[in-house]
Amino acid sequence: MHRFANPARFLRMAAAVLPWSAALTVGCLGAGLWFALFDSPADYQQGETVRIMYVHVPAAWMALFVYTNLAIASAVALVWKHPLADLAARAMAPIGAAFTALSLITGSLWGQPMWGTWWVWDARLTSVLILFFLYLGHIALANAFDDPTRGNRAAAILALVGAVNVPIIKFSVDWWNTLHQPASIVRIGGPTIDSSMLTPLLLMAFGFTFYFVSVLILRIRAEILARKLRTLRFAQGEATA
Repeated sequence: MHRFANPARFLRMAAAVLPWSAALTVGCLGAGLWFALFDSPADYQQGETVRIMYVHVPAAWMALFVYTNLAIASAVALVWKHPLADLAARAMAPIGAAFTALSLITGSLWGQPMWGTWWVWDARLTSVLILFFLYLGHIALANAFDDPTRGNRAAAILALVGAVNVPIIKFSVDWWNTLHQPASIVRIGGPTIDSSMLTPLLLMAFGFTFYFVSVLILRIRAEILARKLRTLRFAQGEATA
């Protein structure tokens, strides 16, 4: 992994990947929204409100996916001192927080007509709310110290401790009695959802994934440039001292 630690090498790779990821983001999200709004049928019980699913479910998937990658980057930074791992973790946290917030908001909008309430303290909802606070805690700790190294280390430890929440979110519907239905797509017997609904759902999921890759590249670029700027300012300060 250390061959990718060189910022110049990463920037070259990012420049090659970004146009493709951006194009795939636009293509997948555009196709997904078209199928979700105009081609997929209304649910026989939920009616047109089922269309919220095409944003809510992929956002929830991405909230877990981003945090898993955040924990991996934090472990790499702590164990192998990978110079870009801390930057990647810093860049991921706000993106993951945004996906988690989107999941919570759309879940409330979907839950009110279906369950008759905006919020219930069941296992899935509560654990996702905790995930949102973990993201916010990571962002706060990473920026809480004058020394960026100390902030990155504290945030990385929080990310690793909070990783225990990921399987709790995933399996909460199996372990406890919740309002959420069990898994209907990623399951041993195969998906139980009709292809007319599965297609836009997967397109939106791929679109969100490519969006994450695109924004992550842009944010890591910005972090690298900010680090270079801090180094230059420090060198200028030493020269004038």
